[in-house]
This record gives sequence, structure tokens and C-alpha cells, in this order.
Amino acid sequence: MNLQSDDFELFGLERRFAQERSAIDARWKELQREAHPDKFAAQGPAAQRVAMQWSVRINEAYQRLKDPQHRAAYLCELNGAPIRAEDNTAMPTPFLMQQMEWRESLEEARIESELDALEEVVEQARRTALAQCGQLIDEQQDYAGAARQVRALMFIARFAEDIERRREQLGQ
Repeated sequence: MNLQSDDFELFGLERRFAQERSAIDARWKELQREAHPDKFAAQGPAAQRVAMQWSVRINEAYQRLKDPQHRAAYLCELNGAPIRAEDNTAMPTPFLMQQMEWRESLEEARIESELDALEEVVEQARRTALAQCGQLIDEQQDYAGAARQVRALMFIARFAEDIERRREQLGQ
């Protein structure tokens, strides 16, 4: 294992968006077993510290690889298309209009079933955006386009959190 490897190399995976979650999970468990600090107890504190660094590195990689949105963002960054979410919030007009409609629906929601319906619409939008990320990354190698989709996914994820907050408000 090399600390300088990217997450895909570390996990022995092809550098692509489409991944089997079960393969990622299995490889994570295998790597954690190999690098567990207890395994190096007899070799002293220095070896345990190195093993701890490896465990942290493996866990960070796992967090990026297991989540499709994070995996897409990571692939974009690896291929020269940083997400830049903090300073690039430009989105296509139809997407912004959709966001406004969702916000209005959220504000008007008074019962759980209305939130459930909105949540399903948002989840479908998330699935569609993830599928587009996969196509842009794996089929077209359009990392700039995928970065735009990742920014859209970030908006969608924040809105899903807003639905949950609204659900909590209604429950009071």
C-alpha cells in the first residue's frame, strides 16, 4: 500500500463512477484488517502510529468511494474539473426554476403526505442526476459537465435536508 495512491488505486478499483457498493465494502473491510493498529502491537508504538495513519487514510477513501455523489466529485477533481461549490453556484435556469417550485411546495406543505410526495420527486431528481454523472464520467469523459451535475446534486441534498427539517416542524 502506498499513501500517495488515489482512492481507486488503494482499493484496487477501476477509476470510474460505476462501482459495486458490495465490492467497495468488502475491500474496505479487507484493508482495515490489514492495517489495524492492534496487528502491529508487538512492533511497538511507531508501527502502531503508521498503522493508525493507514486506517485513517483507508476510512477517508472509503467515505469518498461508497457515496456516489462524493465519488463523482472525487473523479471530477482527479480529472482536472474541481467542483468549486463554494465559489461557483451558477446553475441552468430550468434547474433554478425547479428549485423555486420545490421551495414553494415545501413552504405550502401542511401534512406528511405532501412532504412524502415532494420527497419522492426530489429522490427521483437525485437518481436522475446520479445517472447523468455516470454517463458524463464513464461514457463521455466530460468531467466539467459532471462537476456541474455534482453541484446540482449538492443543491438536491441540501433541499432533502430542508424537507426533513420541515417534517420535524410539522411533527411538533
